[in-house]
Amino acid sequence: MQTTLTRLISASVLSLFAGNLLAAPLNATLHKDPNCGCCIEYAHYLEEEGFNVSMIDHHNMTPVKQRLGTAQAASCHTVEIEGYVVEGHVPVAAIHKMLTEQPDIKGLALPGMPLNSPGMGPEKKGSLQVLELNAQGKPTGIYMTL
Repeated sequence: MQTTLTRLISASVLSLFAGNLLAAPLNATLHKDPNCGCCIEYAHYLEEEGFNVSMIDHHNMTPVKQRLGTAQAASCHTVEIEGYVVEGHVPVAAIHKMLTEQPDIKGLALPGMPLNSPGMGPEKKGSLQVLELNAQGKPTGIYMTL
């Protein structure tokens, strides 16, 4: 039978280990056109928010969006992260919520290139409607308004 001290030490070690896992940067793969400056700005935004970002240039993004299932809510770049896709200039608050809740969706999208989104200019709170994409990549509703 474990003593109270042993249980406390075990719980502390597990808590410390779990905290280190959660603090580890997440890897993100950003698919973009080689000539798109706002895609690079969005990558920098993700890096500033603690993500490890790898960028892959594609001269034609249409096949990438079709393969990843984001073509129905397209923006200029597509990010793969932890088994989800993130289309466009989605704020990290929505990404963190998705990764924490792990909903049964393909991912998130912020279609087009809103001027007040991350990587496009100063954010205007309450103006961005992030959509959720179902398993087929179809926008099914607002996931979060930021």
